[in-house]
Amino acid sequence: MTIGNQDISTLKSGDYVKITLEDQGEGISKEVMQKIFDPFFSTKKRGSGLGLASCYFIIRNHGGYISAESEVGAGTTFQIYLPALKEKRVTKDKEAEYTIVGNGKILLMDDDDALRDVTGKLLMNIGYEVKLAREGKEAINMYKEAKGSGTPFNAVILDLTIRGGMGGKETIKKLIEFDPQVKAIVLSGYSEDQITSKFRKYGFMSIVKKPYEVWELNKILCDVITGTDD
Repeated sequence: MTIGNQDISTLKSGDYVKITLEDQGEGISKEVMQKIFDPFFSTKKRGSGLGLASCYFIIRNHGGYISAESEVGAGTTFQIYLPALKEKRVTKDKEAEYTIVGNGKILLMDDDDALRDVTGKLLMNIGYEVKLAREGKEAINMYKEAKGSGTPFNAVILDLTIRGGMGGKETIKKLIEFDPQVKAIVLSGYSEDQITSKFRKYGFMSIVKKPYEVWELNKILCDVITGTDD
């Protein structure tokens, strides 16, 4: 069974957690099935085409595997294999080390309403003052207004891909033109984009890859705001 260039036989030996997701929907045609994991491919008029692509690369980068089977009129089934961990990669002591009180004013731009709101609330619970924007133009206006009023943002978090609006790549250009000292973090779930591998080249100081934990985001914010990022 193959998806893209990956074959399940290429997985390293070991224990895996298998997750099966299935529905009884209208199914997917063979022609579309061949492209469902391709970046920017979507059958929806307003779709970004990055949902399944992000899932594919996140799972693959964690040493896992994802496959899909479908029949028109009979639903679709996804199977996911993830390496089983015998112990946590990050200990509670490590989490506690970075679960510190946040301090600063943050601008978060993300077109996913649910993720934006949840992340904003989590950051506020840590101690940050947070303002939310859905796309680039709104974020730029909010940044300029805050700086003009004498209460600038200490850091901005910009989602790389925005549906129906200005994304992180274009937004950071405009922000740097306005304020060369802007401290920006790129937020992305698509790990093989050139920007995520060379984010500093585009003006970002750090990167947060989806999915992430609060302590990870908090550590990156602290490092960027205090100037101690690598």
